[in-house]
Amino acid sequence: MTRKKSLKFEDSMKRLEKIVDQLEGDSASLENSLKLFEEGMKLTEECRKMLEKAEEKIKNLLGEKD
Repeated sequence: MTRKKSLKFEDSMKRLEKIVDQLEGDSASLENSLKLFEEGMKLTEECRKMLEKAEEKIKNLLGEKD
């Protein structure tokens, strides 16, 4: 299960990198740029949540509960 989540995180980061490359390029239309931006924002939020869960797990393992 942990491995699957790690892969999802890494896959999401790779997709975000591709989105940034596309947005930085000149070939994307305004409509496509907006769709890419929206997808990027959703992926960013998913990654943030995964990182928060990982941080919480690490704190629990170290005995540093909030």
